[in-house]
Amino acid sequence: MIANVLVGLLALLHVYILVLEMFMWDTPRGRKAFGLTPEFSAATKVLAANQGLYNGFLAAGLFWGLSLGAAGGPVKVFFALCVLVAGVYGAATASRKILFVQAVPATVTLAAIWAGL
Repeated sequence: MIANVLVGLLALLHVYILVLEMFMWDTPRGRKAFGLTPEFSAATKVLAANQGLYNGFLAAGLFWGLSLGAAGGPVKVFFALCVLVAGVYGAATASRKILFVQAVPATVTLAAIWAGL
């Protein structure tokens, strides 16, 4: 039960990131969330939308795993691992903040899944 709640929260986090990157990147709220200048956000809006789409796929996979019930364990693990890898890569290449926003929640979620919580 706890693991499923964490999977759902992780999925919702990625829906939120999708919204920020696809629809709010070039707005004051989006710029504040990512620490961007108006010029940079305008110049990278299309790239950010692409990133947002990928975050949507992560969320969709996590929701899919939840929808499968007990049989969804491997799907939830796979997509949570994808989130973890994306978070570690993002922290190494873009911003250390991503480690705490993406990788840590994915790690906690994976631990709960593997612990059978």
